[in-house]
Amino acid sequence: MSEITQDTRTRIHFGRTAGFAATALALAVGMMGTTLPTPLYALYRQRFGFSELMITVIFAAYAGGVIAALLLLGRLSDQIGRRRMLLPALGLSALSACMFLVADGLPLLLAGRIVSGFSAGIFTGTATATLVDLAPPERRGRATLVAAVANMGGLGFGVLLAGLLSQWAAAPLRIIFWVDLALLVPAAIGIWAMPEPVTSTSHPRLGARLPRVPSGIRNVFVRAALAVFAGFAVLGLFTAVAPAFLGQDLGVTNRAAVGLVVFSVFAASTAGQAMLTLLPEDLALPTGCVGLVAGMALLALSLGVSSLALLVLAGVIAGLGQGLSFRAGLAALNAGSPAAQRAEVASSFFVVAYIAISLPVIGEGALAQAVGLRTAGLAFAAVVAAVAAIALTLLARTSRGGARLARAPVRPPARGVSSISAAHDDVTWPRAA
Repeated sequence: MSEITQDTRTRIHFGRTAGFAATALALAVGMMGTTLPTPLYALYRQRFGFSELMITVIFAAYAGGVIAALLLLGRLSDQIGRRRMLLPALGLSALSACMFLVADGLPLLLAGRIVSGFSAGIFTGTATATLVDLAPPERRGRATLVAAVANMGGLGFGVLLAGLLSQWAAAPLRIIFWVDLALLVPAAIGIWAMPEPVTSTSHPRLGARLPRVPSGIRNVFVRAALAVFAGFAVLGLFTAVAPAFLGQDLGVTNRAAVGLVVFSVFAASTAGQAMLTLLPEDLALPTGCVGLVAGMALLALSLGVSSLALLVLAGVIAGLGQGLSFRAGLAALNAGSPAAQRAEVASSFFVVAYIAISLPVIGEGALAQAVGLRTAGLAFAAVVAAVAAIALTLLARTSRGGARLARAPVRPPARGVSSISAAHDDVTWPRAA
């Protein structure tokens, strides 16, 4: 009997480990597909005659799809199971690639971006929750790191691969999407074979609703959301607008070089996420905000003097700050979320992120059309730096409030109020701007 039990445990462990790897691969491949068009925007602009504003609208259509998926389906995998959400997400990613393969104008490009965003919206919350579910309890911190690295690594690798293939392979607007479809096949097989970590309910609740975060972790969520907004706005800028600035102001038209520049931002973000283990928990978010402010200052300088080296350095420093604040916030939320609401909380977090990655970029595109790309970029850098500075100030206020609480004498709670809730009310938490 003991041998059977041990054999069963071994099979379960192997299945969960293989499922963990399959989910990480699917997340990376799914997110890779979302950034493939970035180095191709100049080609689409030449072929279809788009303005810079329209390029940012096409980019933002992706974010709209992400947000729609998060609002409509963000909590559904908690009810029907992770596999039943991840497989359709891979199918939507394949559909988006097919739309780009046959695109002959604006309608299919917009539709392809929206479908790609809908796929990513399912992935961001569901795959993150799946990785945490499949990891042993003592290794859930590692699961969060894997989720963040797969997410950002996939985004960065998509830009780089598309830039390389579109520059030196035949059919630059087609070949990368055939490669994407080929990579989706093993990802789908892995998800199909993985063990299901969630018991599905017989009557799932469908329908859109505003993001909801359990009251017990709302304070953690607000602090994380402040920093992630500034960080993802930076990612949106480099993904949607940097290729145009490289071509128009710096004369960098090689698509492989454009892909490498944008990839450096995502690579720095991945490195920033790995830095979390080197910093005390209470310093991670503030340090990330400092990196974002410094990166935006360097970006403004690079725009002012038309320096490619400074632009890359700005992207790397801002990427480090974004990655550090992103992973610190996501780790705190995964650690504090109830298991039954883990995907919903992660989805709410990503709603904030994708609002940040879309709306500021559209504003930058509209401003660029009115006053020029350089002036719009300077304004964007100033606004993002201001948001990060505000987040840093609020985090410092929170830290001082916590310190005062630690020094204050313990007062007996009022009748009917627990000592825990009384202490909670004494902390000065930041409010969402």
